[in-house]
Amino acid sequence: MDTEEGGKELAERLSRYIKGELKKANVTYEALAERLKEHGFQKETKDSIKSKLKRGTFTATFFVSVLLALGKDGIRLEDI
Repeated sequence: MDTEEGGKELAERLSRYIKGELKKANVTYEALAERLKEHGFQKETKDSIKSKLKRGTFTATFFVSVLLALGKDGIRLEDI
C-alpha cells in the first residue's frame, strides 16, 4: 500500500468513526453544526459536514472539535 492509498483508507476510517459516534450519540449533522459553533466552526452547516464526511477530507482540528462537541474525552486508536 502506498502513502496515498494509506491516507485515503485512513480518511475513510475516520469518516466512518465520526458517523458511528454521531449515530451512538443520536446527534444529527444539523445538531453537530450547532455544537461546532461553540468550538469556533461558525460556518459549518449540515451540508458542509455531510460533504466533508463523504469526501473524507477534513482537518485534524475539525476531527478533534467533533469529538469535543460529542463530549468525548478520548479515543482509542484501535477504534478507528
